[in-house]
Amino acid sequence: MGRKLKIAGWVSLGVVAGALTTVSLQTVARGTLAPLPLEELQQLAAVFGMVKTNYVEPVNDKKLITDAIVGMVSSLDPHSQYLDKKALKEFNEGTTGKFVGVGIEISQEDGLIKVVSPIEGSPAFRAGLKPNDLIVKIDETPVKGLTLSEGVKRMRGEPNTKVILSVFRKAESRTFPVTITREEIRTQSVRSKVLEPGYAWIRLSQFQERTVEDFSRKIEEIYKQEPHLKGLVLDLRNDPGGYLDAAVAVSAAFLPENVTVVSANGQLAESKYTYKAAPEYYQRRGGADPLKRLNEVTKGALKTVPLVVLVNEGSASASEIVAGALQDHKRATVLGNQTFGKGSVQTAVCLDPAFRMDNCPTAGLKLTTSRYYTPSGKSIQAKGIVPDVMVDETEDGNLFAALRTREADLEKHLNSGQGEEKKDEAREKAREEARKKLEEELKKPVADRKLPEFGSDKDFQLAQAVNQLKGRTVMVSKTMVERKEEKKEE
Repeated sequence: MGRKLKIAGWVSLGVVAGALTTVSLQTVARGTLAPLPLEELQQLAAVFGMVKTNYVEPVNDKKLITDAIVGMVSSLDPHSQYLDKKALKEFNEGTTGKFVGVGIEISQEDGLIKVVSPIEGSPAFRAGLKPNDLIVKIDETPVKGLTLSEGVKRMRGEPNTKVILSVFRKAESRTFPVTITREEIRTQSVRSKVLEPGYAWIRLSQFQERTVEDFSRKIEEIYKQEPHLKGLVLDLRNDPGGYLDAAVAVSAAFLPENVTVVSANGQLAESKYTYKAAPEYYQRRGGADPLKRLNEVTKGALKTVPLVVLVNEGSASASEIVAGALQDHKRATVLGNQTFGKGSVQTAVCLDPAFRMDNCPTAGLKLTTSRYYTPSGKSIQAKGIVPDVMVDETEDGNLFAALRTREADLEKHLNSGQGEEKKDEAREKAREEARKKLEEELKKPVADRKLPEFGSDKDFQLAQAVNQLKGRTVMVSKTMVERKEEKKEE
């Protein structure tokens, strides 16, 4: 057996080393001159050989190698990821804002799927689904007991396939089936409305492929309704990020031309760059400047209109870039809760160099390559953006913020690179208190719960943002303080 292991090990080493030769040459060409660690690769090949010959039952070669790659990449930080075909599909759906499904925004209520809103023009919209409808069954599967993500997966599928939803409509006290044909859905990442004469609200839920186009259109609609706008609230709460060029464009819409929006720093030359508020930094190849018409319609007023940016612990990545840029240039007052702190750059590449990520046929790699810095040079990573004005999420306090995970809570998170992280001893106590409050809150009827929909007339933080714009008294948090970085255990 020992001889077989040795032979298998050396054969495996030959396969691994041969496969990595191209990678080695590419790495040297990109500026990293460190040679491949042959001793460690021998160990890897030896383990591969032992598993192949000694494991209790046969193991697929591809699975072994894929799992080794997954382990290697996922051990780096929470955002680096090996993307197989399924993960690639989900990755592209998330960034483009396109997926195949029925077209509804949903939440969960009493173990059922609640329709928050059908997406305009979608199959669900055309089928007559309404806000507050409850989905009790998807085809023959009861929704009770499914997680929200499991429900989403069952409603999604291939284009032109049918799904039957059993819907309970409270207002009519009846349950009825709705047959819907799935099709490609384009999600709306931008919402807006005029709150009252002279004051408006625009919300970005994610920075997707069409966000800048939709943002420009919504701002135009606001200015047509209110040509003499006195104040605007840019709502980035719970915005997880997305395309960098979209974040640069939204920042540029409010900033003077050519000022720095964000910079990045990493190992390679291409990982060090600065993005500025100018078309060449956000204009896509072959496309027009998406902000040109907007500047013409608003007659440049967007550059000077009083602005408040709303953020919370769910504001991450691209939304933190926008908030940090507008804060550093003193273009806006940032109000709300300290942001998530996801200030690292992931470069996504198809492992087949002949293809781009959006049509990659095999597998891809999402790898952390840089850290982001605000225009004043502050690292966003594991720190986030600290608001100019700390405001609780409700009039009764910041009830559940302590339960929300921030970048600094993630295992193996990358530190800021700007000093040692410090442990916050009071955090676990706050989390325990918040857990108890949340349990009590969930026992109440939905209408009586204290976390209303963003943009509604019961949105406490939005009301304080309007007070800020009007120069009125803002109910500042009496308990919230900046959360420092927590010390990592190596």
